[in-house]
Amino acid sequence: MTYTIQGKNNHYELVIGCEIHAQIASESKLFSRASTAFGSEQNSQVSLIDCAMPGMLPVINQKCVEQAVKTGLGINAKINLHSFFDRKNYFYPDLPQGYQISQFTLPIVGEGSVEIELENSEKKLIRIERIHLEQDAGKSIHDQHPTCSLIDLNRAGVGLMEIVSKPDLSSPLEASEYVKTIRSIVRCLGTSDGDMEKGNLRCDANVSVRIVGEKKLGTRCEIKNLNSMRNIARAIEFEANRQVEILENGGKIAQETRLFDALTGETRTMRSKEDAMDYRYFPDPDLPDLIISSQFVDDIKKNLPELPQVRKKRYVENLAIAPYDAGVITADQEIIDYFEELIKKHDPKLCVTWLTVELFGRMNKLSINFENLKVRASDLSGLLDLIKTGEISGKIAKDVLDAMIETGDSAKKIVETKGLKQVSDPQALEKIIDEVIKNNQENFAKCQAGDEKLFGFFVGQIMKASKGQANPQLVNEILRKKIKG
Repeated sequence: MTYTIQGKNNHYELVIGCEIHAQIASESKLFSRASTAFGSEQNSQVSLIDCAMPGMLPVINQKCVEQAVKTGLGINAKINLHSFFDRKNYFYPDLPQGYQISQFTLPIVGEGSVEIELENSEKKLIRIERIHLEQDAGKSIHDQHPTCSLIDLNRAGVGLMEIVSKPDLSSPLEASEYVKTIRSIVRCLGTSDGDMEKGNLRCDANVSVRIVGEKKLGTRCEIKNLNSMRNIARAIEFEANRQVEILENGGKIAQETRLFDALTGETRTMRSKEDAMDYRYFPDPDLPDLIISSQFVDDIKKNLPELPQVRKKRYVENLAIAPYDAGVITADQEIIDYFEELIKKHDPKLCVTWLTVELFGRMNKLSINFENLKVRASDLSGLLDLIKTGEISGKIAKDVLDAMIETGDSAKKIVETKGLKQVSDPQALEKIIDEVIKNNQENFAKCQAGDEKLFGFFVGQIMKASKGQANPQLVNEILRKKIKG
C-alpha cells in the first residue's frame, strides 16, 4: 500500500533516505589502542591520539577494516580495494581535533542493497549507496553542572560504519523496517552489537515530501540521532506532516538539521543544513591510502555466517515454521542462537511456541531482556525434556517456567522441590477419578446418557483434584472407560 499524506489541496508522498551509524565491534578505537569498552569512568579510555595532542599520528585498526568489508559483503555491496580517508572540518567541543577523520571521496564499500519485508509479506529492495569508515566524536554532558557542559572523550575515536541508503524509502514503516534489517545483519555478522540503547547504532533520517506524481525531489530535512525503531517512525511521520502543512500554507521548506523530542513527539530545528562544501573535505595527510587485496576480501567472504533472511527462508521451507515466527526468531542473533540450541533436541514447532509465546511473553511482561534472563537455552530445553517424557504436563510446565525465570533454578530441581511431578500411575488416578464421580453422581449419569459437554467438566474437576498433576491422556482414557461402564 502506498503511503501518502492528504493536504488541503494535494496528495503528498514521502521520500526518505537513512544514514545509519553503527559502532564497529572492536576492542580498540579506529586510529588508537584505547579501549572501546562501554560504561567505563569518564575520560578513562582516551589516548594522546584521541585528545589530539600535537605530533600524535593516527594508525588504522585492521580489525575495523575487516568489519567494514564483512558488512559490505553482507549487503551484497562492491568492496573498493583502494580507498582513502578525508578530513571533515567542523568545530564542536567534544571533537578535540577540530575535524573528523572520515571517508568522503572514495569509501571502502560501494553500492549494495538489502531486501526488507513489509505487511502481507510484501518485499521491497532498498539500494545502499555506500559504507564508509569514520571516527566518532566524544560526548557532551549538560545535566551535571549548573553552568557548565562537561566533556567525556571515552567515545572519541571509536570506529563507526556509516551506512547510507539511497532515497528509496517511502513510509515511516519502511524506514523502521530498513533499520531493523540492517541491525539484524550487523549483529549476525558480529560487526556491531547494534545496541540502540547504548547509542551503538543510531539513525539519521533525511525526509522530504512532494506532490504525488512529481519527479523532482523536495527540500529535505535531516532528523539526527534517532535511537529506536518506534522513534524513527514517529519522527518521520511528524516531520512529513510538518512539511506538508508548510507547503499547503504557501511556505517553503528550509533545508536544516532537526532533532526529535521523544516526549512531545515533535521535531525541532538544531541548525541549518550544511552541504559537503561547508565541511571543506580534503585527503587526510597523516594517513596513507587504504589498499586491501582481493585475497583479503575472499578470506572474509569464505567465513561469512548464514544471514538472517537466508536463515528465515530455511526455517520456513525446511522446518515448516510460519513466516511471522521465523521473522521474530531471525530478527536478532541472540534469539537465533537460543533457538538453534533448542531444536538440537526438540520439535521446531514446539520450540517456537515455548520460545516466542511462553518465554517472550513473560520477558515482555517483566521487562526482562536476554542480558538479564536467568533461563538459558539449555534450561528451557531441560523443561521441554520433562514435557516430552511425561514427567510434567504442559500446564505445570508453565508454572515451572515462572519459577525458572524468578530463581534461575533448573526445571528438574523445581519439579522435585515442589513435588510437581505428573501423576501417571493408573491406580492412583483411578482413585482420584472415583472420588470426583462420587461427588458428582447426577452429572455423571447425564454424561453416561450422552451429554458430551460434561466430559470436559469432569476432566477439569479431576485435574483440579490432582492439583494439575494428573496425566491428561490417562485421565481421558480411564474416564471414558468408566462412562461406558
